[in-house]
Amino acid sequence: MKRGRIAFVTPWFGESIPGGAEMALRGLARHLHEAGLDLEILTTCVEQFSSDWNVDYYKPGINNWDGIPVRRFPVRKRDTAAFDRVNAKLIQGLPITQSEEEIFMVEMVNSPELYAYITANEDSYALFVFIPYMFGTTYYGIKACPKKSLLIPCLHRESYAYFSKFKKLFTKVQGMIFLSEPEYLLAQEIYDLKNIKTEVIGTGIDTNIYGNAERFRKKYNIQQPFILYAGRKDVGKNVDTLLHYFEIYKRRRLNDLRLVLIGGGSIEIPASIKDSIIDLGFVPTQDKYDAYNAATVLCQPSKNESFSLVIMESWLCTRPVLVHAHCDVTKSFAIRSQGGLYFSDYWEFEGCIDFFKKNHNKANQMGSLGRRYVLENFDWPVVVERYRRYFQHFQLI
Repeated sequence: MKRGRIAFVTPWFGESIPGGAEMALRGLARHLHEAGLDLEILTTCVEQFSSDWNVDYYKPGINNWDGIPVRRFPVRKRDTAAFDRVNAKLIQGLPITQSEEEIFMVEMVNSPELYAYITANEDSYALFVFIPYMFGTTYYGIKACPKKSLLIPCLHRESYAYFSKFKKLFTKVQGMIFLSEPEYLLAQEIYDLKNIKTEVIGTGIDTNIYGNAERFRKKYNIQQPFILYAGRKDVGKNVDTLLHYFEIYKRRRLNDLRLVLIGGGSIEIPASIKDSIIDLGFVPTQDKYDAYNAATVLCQPSKNESFSLVIMESWLCTRPVLVHAHCDVTKSFAIRSQGGLYFSDYWEFEGCIDFFKKNHNKANQMGSLGRRYVLENFDWPVVVERYRRYFQHFQLI
């Protein structure tokens, strides 16, 4: 494979759109470009995940982002109702037929013009890197040029991962890059990867961040101890479980503990604990870092994560984390770093919260261990060098 330009292919791309894969790609592209690699982004004209996938928010064509060309293609009009019927079954964990699997792939976000461009211009690129795994841009994009395809799947243990289409197609890519060891093990469990060069590289973190607890408490007038949740507020992130457990906790522990929520989305808050929950919505980035530093603990209740930026940010701000035991990735991070605890039911949740409230010195030590873990494993210079070594296998640099 010749040296040349690397194209990252993704369903949408923008400076401030939310999402773990989206943020990972922005950081990766920016730092690889700064390290001298020749990059381009291939994407659709859709604004972001939560937008209408039938609408071209951006104009087709090329623009520039941080010195990197972003080439956008219009989306194909889709049968949203047909897609939603299949997706509803998948969300509930119900089995689907092969024809329903086909409907899912055809009627999700897709751009035939993008796939045609890849086919017609494959000689202009050394490699196409697709992220994340479950979208039409990845499935049909890999089919357009499998011999130059790498995949950063951002894989979760979810119904989509078990599609027969993915099991067949992913044997044809040249390599897969994983954000964590548990993600790699899950992929090994589901897919036949024996002929694929796989590597756990992770993603980088901008580590030069610090929080100021007193500044946060003064600005938002929060003097009580609090659990922090930072992220999208919806059932898919298991925030409903956090709210339910917090409601029980407050009923059993008549203390002044609060739950502070940061981020977009909306979810019903039980009436009995509305006075103990502070929903700040979106806040400035530095305020988020200050909130980490002020928190007793950051709780990340999601069961489906291939990485977790908020956990890393909390550790950089020297605060411990509490994660769900059924998420292999975040549980692995907590164990490896010694920077957090994990829970699988209410009673473990209660025990962990009580521990953090009563053992301030130990909580501080766990936060510091978490910070050291991030600096040693996810600082951008470390991650960029891992990518350099990986790409050398394909004679790209």
